[in-house]
Amino acid sequence: MTARTPRYSGVIPPVVTPLTADGEIDRLSLERVVEHLLDGGASGLFALGSSGETAYLTPARQDEVIKVVTAASAGQVPVLVGAIETTTGRAIERARAAEALGADAVVVTAPFCTRTHDTEIDRHFRDIAAALDVPVLAYDVPVCVHSKLDPELLLPLAADGVLAGVKDSSGDDGSFRRLVVGARGLPDFSVLTGHELVVDAMMLGGADGSVPGLGNVDPHGYVRLHEAAIRGDWTTARAEQDRLVALLDIVRAARPGTASATAAGLGAFKTALMLRGVVATNVMSPPMRRLDEAETAAIAACLDRAGLSRS
Repeated sequence: MTARTPRYSGVIPPVVTPLTADGEIDRLSLERVVEHLLDGGASGLFALGSSGETAYLTPARQDEVIKVVTAASAGQVPVLVGAIETTTGRAIERARAAEALGADAVVVTAPFCTRTHDTEIDRHFRDIAAALDVPVLAYDVPVCVHSKLDPELLLPLAADGVLAGVKDSSGDDGSFRRLVVGARGLPDFSVLTGHELVVDAMMLGGADGSVPGLGNVDPHGYVRLHEAAIRGDWTTARAEQDRLVALLDIVRAARPGTASATAAGLGAFKTALMLRGVVATNVMSPPMRRLDEAETAAIAACLDRAGLSRS
């Protein structure tokens, strides 16, 4: 079998988008987030994903995020940019904008806010790839788009050179394993897990890397986990994963019944970064709310237990 040399591997955090108190893009904080992730050993950056609040940002603010992230990373690692839109034409428009602003690749979901079919999803990815000069990765996130990207759909697209990889945030570990097995004959195709609680298990199964939202808070930990997995040191990888599982308790800080899962998760990441001195505020895009003092104190306790510094 041909040796695999996936184009994207390692830890590629989905970059959070810091906001000012009045809801504008906080450019200085975003630059510090990029510096924090690069210092942590990230091998790539994924801007404007779900963790980047892309669905909440206007096109102008999305463009601003791309400009800041590409400038701050300065070519040190590839910058993948979400072109997450409801339908093909809109996704192409956003993907072309990202390409023009320096994205090294774009990440695209299936169509959503409309009923769709696998034949249409297949055409969606093919049309987007044909319109661009940069690689396209698929983003499998059925909790948001309500379509599951099965291996039977993705692997032919990969074999035809339409897709350069996939970020799997489906939570369907059986499907992910079938995708890994099917990708063994596709040397350049990248299979990345977004299931941050089981990265060690996904790496053992053959994942090329991870795109963990919690990696914003502790990129060093995910890089240590990845490097241990590459060495085959599964005891170390498991111990690091166990520590990160405990750290993810920060998403439980939001008072029950007061925030969506999205707001609780992203609010926790931003609050943790604020406590670590990386971002200035934990402001969220409306209608989400920022976490309060009591919730912030709970997150601070999680950081302390995980051995992470606070400013």
